[in-house]
Amino acid sequence: MEASLAYKTKQIIKKYEFNFKKNFGQNFLVDERVLDKIVNAADINENDLVIEVGPGIGTLTQAMAKRAGKVVSVEIDKTLVPILKELLADFDNIEIINEDILKVDINEIIARHPGMNVKMAANLPYNITTPIIMGILEKHIPMESLTVMIQKEVAYRMNAKPSTKDYGSLSIVTQYYCEPYLVANVPQNCFMPRPNVDSAVIRLTILKEPKIHVNDERFLFEFVKAAFSQRRKTLVNCIFNSGIVGLDKEGIGKILNELGYDERVRGESLSLEDYGKLSEKFAEYRN
Repeated sequence: MEASLAYKTKQIIKKYEFNFKKNFGQNFLVDERVLDKIVNAADINENDLVIEVGPGIGTLTQAMAKRAGKVVSVEIDKTLVPILKELLADFDNIEIINEDILKVDINEIIARHPGMNVKMAANLPYNITTPIIMGILEKHIPMESLTVMIQKEVAYRMNAKPSTKDYGSLSIVTQYYCEPYLVANVPQNCFMPRPNVDSAVIRLTILKEPKIHVNDERFLFEFVKAAFSQRRKTLVNCIFNSGIVGLDKEGIGKILNELGYDERVRGESLSLEDYGKLSEKFAEYRN
């Protein structure tokens, strides 16, 4: 009978005398079923360049390399690099980069592999999840999808619909760029060491064009952020208090009415399409 992934992981950690580093958010996945779900949801094939962040001891890396044309794994912890090189020595389609993903030029990696479809698949370090994902989306890095394990709460927020407790600015920004799909919930006991939070696998299929057209993306996101800055307050109060437009409360309410909205409306009840329409109009009055 083949040893479990948890047992193999323990043996590798013991052999290399590896110590987990909290500042790098290291939690190794030790559940084969979740591993399969990530790889299957990412829909990896031989035409794909897969970018992985935080490979750990290379468990997911190996599973992806069996299907992908190329896997480029970015690992910040230099003590893991020799372990990875030894454990992944049988694969000729894996490249390990010992860098901080937030400082890596992903476009340069893509340029070195012309003609390949680009995907990200990873068990992301939770402390830098949002900067990684938003960096890719806002810089319009040419990827087809991101299939990532992240904190459950963040995954639910990315996938949330209007008028639900998880809905917020992250929901709108994510859904502006992507079609999100929740793949699986992942409990704490699927990791070593166990994190303090539950996790989820989410696939973000990047849209060729954003769902709505606006003339100023930056102002759209500023407007959305302002709308959720004081969740219990009306949109009029939030926009007025943020100071992003040069109007008093009466002026803001009047424009809402003109566009067919009640001046008592709250940000959490508005859709991405609503925010597109509102931000285009209020951009005329920005400070």
